[in-house]
Amino acid sequence: MADSYDVIVLGSGPGGYVSAIRCAQLGLKTAIVERERLGGICLNWGCIPTKALLRSAEIMHYMQHAKDFGLKAKEIEADLEAVVKRSRGVADQLNRGVTGLMKKNKIAVHMGTGKLTAPGKMTVTDADGKTSELQAKHIIIAVGARAREFPSAKADGERIWTYRHAMTPKEMPSKLLVIGSGAIGIEFASFYNDMGADVTVVEMMDRIVPVEDADVSTFLQKALTKQGITIKTKASVGAIEKSGKGVKVAIKDKDGKEETTEFSHVIVAIGIVPNVENIGLEELKIEPDQRNFIKIDELGRTNVKGMWAIGDCVEGPWLAHKASHEGVTAAEAIAKELGNKDVHPHPLDRNNIPGCTYCHPQIASVGMTEAKAKEAGYELKVGNFPFIGNGKAIALGEPEGFIKTVFDAKTGELLGAHMIGAEVTELIQGYVVGKTLETTEAELMNTIFPHPTLSEMMHESVLAAYGRVVHM
Repeated sequence: MADSYDVIVLGSGPGGYVSAIRCAQLGLKTAIVERERLGGICLNWGCIPTKALLRSAEIMHYMQHAKDFGLKAKEIEADLEAVVKRSRGVADQLNRGVTGLMKKNKIAVHMGTGKLTAPGKMTVTDADGKTSELQAKHIIIAVGARAREFPSAKADGERIWTYRHAMTPKEMPSKLLVIGSGAIGIEFASFYNDMGADVTVVEMMDRIVPVEDADVSTFLQKALTKQGITIKTKASVGAIEKSGKGVKVAIKDKDGKEETTEFSHVIVAIGIVPNVENIGLEELKIEPDQRNFIKIDELGRTNVKGMWAIGDCVEGPWLAHKASHEGVTAAEAIAKELGNKDVHPHPLDRNNIPGCTYCHPQIASVGMTEAKAKEAGYELKVGNFPFIGNGKAIALGEPEGFIKTVFDAKTGELLGAHMIGAEVTELIQGYVVGKTLETTEAELMNTIFPHPTLSEMMHESVLAAYGRVVHM
C-alpha cells in the first residue's frame, strides 16, 4: 500500500521545504522527498556556505587594511582549510535546523530519489535501492537546478570547477579564471581575490553583471579592477586543455584577437540547467518551455492537474527567496482548491523580486533598470546619491558606492532601485517594501530615516531625483 498524503513536495530546497511548512500550517498532511540533504543546494552548496566564505574574505580584506582604521596587524594569512571548514559547519548547522522544522511541523521526510509515475503518484528509491510508493492529491515539483557545464571541458573538481568544487577546494588557486560574471562568478572572483589568488574574469557581454543597471556594472568593474582582478568583457573562451599543473585556455578578446593563457584553475559560472531529467515529466506529459524549464501558471500549476512546480526548475529569476515565495503561493493555492476559503494566494510580481550579489562592494537591486524603464516608454526622474556624502559610510571606512532610484515622472511610482556599496544587500528591502506597497516619491520623501545610518542615502537618492538633495 502506498503512503497517502494531501501534498508531496519533491525537493527540499528553499522552495520545497518552505512550501511543505506552509502546507502543514494550513492543515494539510504533507510529505517531502529529498535525495541528498535537507535544505537543498542553497543551504548546503549555495547561498549560505558561499556567504560564510565571503565573510571570511571580508574580514581578511579589513585585516589587510587595518592601518586605515588606526590599527596594526602583522603576519596576516589565510588558512583556506579552516575557512572552508567554517563554511561547511554553517551549512551543517542550518541543515539540522531544517530537519528540526520538519519534525516541528509533522512533515514526513522520505530520503531517496523520487520519480513521478502518474498524476499524484511517486516512487522513492533510497540509498540501499529499496523502493517505496507515495501518493497525494497534489505534488509540488521543487527539484532545483545544477551548474551548466562548459561544452568543451567538463568540470572534474581538480582543475576545472563549478561552484560546488569552488566551495570545497583541494588547494588554493594561484592563477584563477572565472568564466561568467553573473552573481556566482563575481562572488567567487571576489572571494578568491581577497584570499590572494590572481583572478581573471571573462564575460561575453559588453559589461559584467549584465542584468544590473549599467551604472552599477561600470562602478563594479572599476572597483574590482582596482582590487587587482583582470576583467575581459566582450570576450569568449575557446579551447580548454588541462596541462600538468594547470589549464590552458584560449581567450578571444573584444577585438577578435585570440591568446592562450595558462591558469592553475578555472571556475565555470555560465548559468544553470534544471534538474528535470529522469523524474517522470515526459511520462506525465508535463510541458517544458523552450529552455526545458517546467511551464507553470501564475500560481505554480503545470499543465497536468494536481501537479505544481516552483523554484529553479521553472522560469527565473533563479533566486532562493523567489523559490520560497512561489512555494507559499502554491501551498495556499492547493489549500484553496482543497476547500480552505480563508487563504488568498498572491501571484508572484517579478518586478518586486530583489537581487543581491555579495562581492566587495556588494550589489543590490529591485525593479527596472534605467535603460529598461526608458525602453518601456516611461518618462523618468532619476536620483543618485554617493556613499561619500554619507557620514556613517565615511565613519565605517566605506565611502565607495552609490544608490540610484528610478521614478515614473508622471505618477511618482518607484520603478527601480539600484545600489552598490557596503551592506546594500541589507538596505534593498526598504525599497522592496515600498514597491510592494505601491509607494510614490511623496511617501518616501516624508519617511523619517534614522541618523547616522547608511539608510539615509536611500532618502537622499529619492530627494535627488526631484532636485531636493540635501547633503550633496
